[in-house]
Amino acid sequence: MSTHPVFSQNKEDKPLVSFIITYYNEPVDMLKECINSILALCLHESERQIIVVDDGAAYSPINELLALSSSIVYVRQPNQGPGQARNTGIALAEGRFIQFVDGDDCLLTSAYEQCLDLIRYRETDLVLFQSTDKKTSKPLADAEGPISGTEYMTHHNLRGCVWTFLFRKEILHNLRFTKGLFHEDEEFVPQIMLRAENIYTTNNKAYYYRKRENSTMHNRDKRWHVRRLSDAEQVIYRLKKQVDHLPVNERIAMERRIAQLTMDHIYNVITMTHDEAHLNHVLDRLSRHGLFPLPDKDYTTKYKWFRRMTNSSLGRKTLIMLLRVNKR
Repeated sequence: MSTHPVFSQNKEDKPLVSFIITYYNEPVDMLKECINSILALCLHESERQIIVVDDGAAYSPINELLALSSSIVYVRQPNQGPGQARNTGIALAEGRFIQFVDGDDCLLTSAYEQCLDLIRYRETDLVLFQSTDKKTSKPLADAEGPISGTEYMTHHNLRGCVWTFLFRKEILHNLRFTKGLFHEDEEFVPQIMLRAENIYTTNNKAYYYRKRENSTMHNRDKRWHVRRLSDAEQVIYRLKKQVDHLPVNERIAMERRIAQLTMDHIYNVITMTHDEAHLNHVLDRLSRHGLFPLPDKDYTTKYKWFRRMTNSSLGRKTLIMLLRVNKR
């Protein structure tokens, strides 16, 4: 079945922002709340484009969205995962900037409008903001920048979530999400950061992230855990292949991000398996790729502590024991 838009908008001018909403089996009321949170923003109809990509949900929400049909582009496609759903949205995006939103989340009006002001009145490629698990957020008139994405990555850890920033579409070039890959955000985020010359950061909590027990991220199925860990490791290897082709400054920035992802992966292997033999197999693979032991860098206190613990068999045994106790 081919991808095709069902609803469309008529626009005379290029929108300021294309909001790409990915939807897959979330409650329809949450999707409508998500759309309405965008409609509540101080954006003229001509300044916004709302694209809902239904990634093959078991039940199409099209009838429930009829009242919103004049405000959105709705696309239904066979299930291919969130990365490919976002690629579909990118192909349809007409806005100068893009914002990804998950269908069960929302934008927080006043705080997000501070981010919109940054793209209106500053020369920026990307605005990095905060998320919250609360539905209310006090707007803050704060912003730092501009700084290049390379410099930011060199000195800061990143959150691997594509909905924590608003970015200029033209910096994408040929960058897209890898089809069918879990942790597709983790692969995408550092690459787009390196493409951004002017970044502004703000402490505005502009995105409401809804924690749901039955969501993909909270899936407790053992096979899902195995797939998640395997794909996370592949993302690290894919990013590692790029390092040698990067200029020096970008290489340093990417190496920090890879080290952070590797640390997180080791931690997740321990917490999801509590299996020393399995952990040692993972560490052997990482070692063959030059990723373990973790680089001796002063990234963060947590990083330095974790590096020391994982460097010895005793330290790894201690971590497994401590994290098993904490899980209980």
